[in-house]
Amino acid sequence: MKPLTSELRDEESLRKLGSASVQIVHDLKNQLNGLKLYATLLRKRLEKSGAPSEDLETVGKIASGLDRAASDMNTLVRLGRPLELRRRPRTDLAQILASASGAGAGVEAAPGTYEGEFDAAVLTDALRGVCEEAASANGAGAQGPPLKITLRREGSGEGARAVVEWRGAARETDTDPFDSFAGGRGLRLALAAKVIRAHGGEVSHERGTLYARLPLER
Repeated sequence: MKPLTSELRDEESLRKLGSASVQIVHDLKNQLNGLKLYATLLRKRLEKSGAPSEDLETVGKIASGLDRAASDMNTLVRLGRPLELRRRPRTDLAQILASASGAGAGVEAAPGTYEGEFDAAVLTDALRGVCEEAASANGAGAQGPPLKITLRREGSGEGARAVVEWRGAARETDTDPFDSFAGGRGLRLALAAKVIRAHGGEVSHERGTLYARLPLER
């Protein structure tokens, strides 16, 4: 594939190219979902007809691959479109993070309140993406230090912020995982960063740790 020519490097051309790409990806995602449905139906027919286990396994792998590709495309579409936030005051970030981390990963929260003006649904989904990708990068505790999620306050008054840390999450690299766009993992982290920034927050990283800072109401 040839790199972008100089004619396509101006802002307007890139904007149009990005808009067209998002629409194409959206259409491809729908096609992949259709193929996944056909693969699922085919597997059910093979199961009823007593097909060899190798054939069932092959169809299962095809369906799983289509599902992953459709999920990555859906993330890319969401990343390329404007966010529509429904922020509500006095929304508890501690509850959002607890929901996002799931039952398998506990959150160590320092004493204090963590209320802010957040869109609970959108922010939960974004933080869930960070938790899942952090656990994946960590090897679910099998490699390196165990994944540890902490929540604490920073500052006071109007400058109060909540700091979320995922320790033992980032791979040993200087590349910003929130800006790498490396595969599905990179897309999900980029989308999470977009959501956090839309809430007035910021993301950062050090080797082995991911950070998210979000403004609090008090």
